[in-house]
Amino acid sequence: MSTQIETTAATHRAIDAVWRIESARIIAALARIVRDVGLAEELAQDALVAALEQWPGSGVPDNPGAWLMATAKHRALDHFRRSKLLERKHEELGRELNSQQESAVANFEAEFDAANEQNFGDDLLRLLFISCHPVLSTEARVALTLRLLGGLTTQEIARAFLVPEPTIAQRIVRAKRTLAEARVPFEVPRGAELAARLSSVLEVLYLIFNEGYSATAGEDWMRPALIEDALRLGRILAGLAPEEPEVHGLVALMEIQASRTHARTNSAGEPILLADQDRMRWDHALIRHGLAELQQAERLNGARSPYAMQAAIAACHARAGSSAQTDWPRIATLYAALAQLTPSPIIELNRAVAVSMAFGPQAGLDIVDTLTSDPALKSYHLLPAVRADLLKKVGRLSEAQSEFTRAASLAQNSRERTLLLTRAASCAPS
Repeated sequence: MSTQIETTAATHRAIDAVWRIESARIIAALARIVRDVGLAEELAQDALVAALEQWPGSGVPDNPGAWLMATAKHRALDHFRRSKLLERKHEELGRELNSQQESAVANFEAEFDAANEQNFGDDLLRLLFISCHPVLSTEARVALTLRLLGGLTTQEIARAFLVPEPTIAQRIVRAKRTLAEARVPFEVPRGAELAARLSSVLEVLYLIFNEGYSATAGEDWMRPALIEDALRLGRILAGLAPEEPEVHGLVALMEIQASRTHARTNSAGEPILLADQDRMRWDHALIRHGLAELQQAERLNGARSPYAMQAAIAACHARAGSSAQTDWPRIATLYAALAQLTPSPIIELNRAVAVSMAFGPQAGLDIVDTLTSDPALKSYHLLPAVRADLLKKVGRLSEAQSEFTRAASLAQNSRERTLLLTRAASCAPS
């Protein structure tokens, strides 16, 4: 009995792995034919259920992706036949209607097979643009992208963002309904619309990455699975849109930042700040990939795009052997240029940190003090955290302790809150 249970569990793990790899490809192929993302996902899920029912007994097929695709195709054909049957107006049409129906089914099957034989790149690109369509809310775009292209279950998405599962389920259902009601075409946008739609896609991928890299709330400092999902989707997008410099800029930024993952926490999961990280633990293969993507963005005249500029900042850290060896003046200059391109108080706060490292803590503190009344940063815990760090460096320990404490009260992530309270305690009079 135990052997059977272990075999079944192993099969379910295999199905889960195959689904993560193949689901986007299957849904994209189905959506191209049925022109309905919601229906396409339902048909793909039917194929998944069939695998869960059959594979524990029959074993995992030699080509599981092809098995799932073929099963999804049969489900699509069954749906098509049922929908054609519902169109019957008069029973007396008899054989003539059946003949017409079978002809339509044959045409549908031929169209599906033709799509199945083609490069799925275009279908995946269409699916990505639909999942990130601006008609949807940001939260809905993130959830739908992880569901359709990441292969995550509703439960996994809810757990990743610390949101109740019914909330995520409702977002996904509403998103698919909104796309259907808006009659969003299953196509890659062209011309002037492409830039705006591409910006939405990149925003979603970076939101997913950032939630993995610095978890907003909860017990974990990072959620590596989300980092991996964002990286995988970013790499796919870069392959599908090789002439878009901003795509390469984002992939470069994510690759270089992700290279620090293993050095950002200790064995207990406690955060380690950038200056204190063991750079030998950085993933140098990811750094090389990221630098290559940055070079590609620059070759495509995208060096001045926002993601590429942030990647250039990350590259300064990646190339330095230590915090002290980092080219802080260049980072400060890059942040100043980025602030001109996309003005933001958060960018200005980051510039203040770079300025403090390049020209002394008081220079950075002068910039931070101009941001304390900005309403956009009222609840942003990193503003008092940065100010506290600079106050400590200039010897104003009592004020630093107060600011660290305030930052901790605003932080939603428990690991970060503990770190800030520890830093506050370090400012107490001895």
